[in-house]
Amino acid sequence: MAGVHLLDARGPEGIRIYAIGDVHGRLDLLEPMHEQIRADIMAATPPDWRILHLGDYTDRGPASKDVLDFLITAQALDRRIISLMGNHDWGVLDFLADPNPYGLFATNGGAETARSYGVELGFSSDAALRQGHAEFSSAMPPEHVAFLRALPRSVTFGDFFFCHAGVRPGVPLDRQNPEDLIWIRDAFLDHPLLHEKVVVHGHTPCAEPELMPNRINVDTGAFFSGRLSAVVIDGTEKMLMEVRGRPDSRY
Repeated sequence: MAGVHLLDARGPEGIRIYAIGDVHGRLDLLEPMHEQIRADIMAATPPDWRILHLGDYTDRGPASKDVLDFLITAQALDRRIISLMGNHDWGVLDFLADPNPYGLFATNGGAETARSYGVELGFSSDAALRQGHAEFSSAMPPEHVAFLRALPRSVTFGDFFFCHAGVRPGVPLDRQNPEDLIWIRDAFLDHPLLHEKVVVHGHTPCAEPELMPNRINVDTGAFFSGRLSAVVIDGTEKMLMEVRGRPDSRY
């Protein structure tokens, strides 16, 4: 089956696409990114547009709760704003269902997420973990849980397939394992051949956005680098946008 090369790939006719990389609790970057996008829409005056968030809204950064509030409000105001699920967003749901001290949430920035809800998680004992889990479960608004549960894992526009992590090479896009869409790395990143569509993703931080023949990676490690990146797709044109803020000195 022939694949699509980035240089030939086209977005849908009349729709300008903005795809934003991993946010990880950095509301201070997400808000100005949306402001920059709104200004670009006003200047470019496309017939239609979509803003896609590629997952990982929670963990590590300081404002996961506020990021979810922002996304929920934005999507309620305009259905052209779309959010996909990332593995860290799944990790929040997984911790709520089963407070595993060795799971993704507990070991990769979940304490910062809980703190944004006013909860200090403790992992020193089973009792501390149970108490922190109960407090976090009570502090998290039902609409936040519902929002995370409803996140789709992929969306397609034109010659582009959008997901958080990537795809399993050789598997048709409509038959991808949902777990691969939020977790895959090496098998996807190291694959040199073209896919059915160009895959636009995040999940794997890189120093600069990667525009490869078969994929675009817009995860520039916002939580530690202070750089939130996006790709703009309009017809065959592909452009990059970036917002810069303060790096996290812990990393």
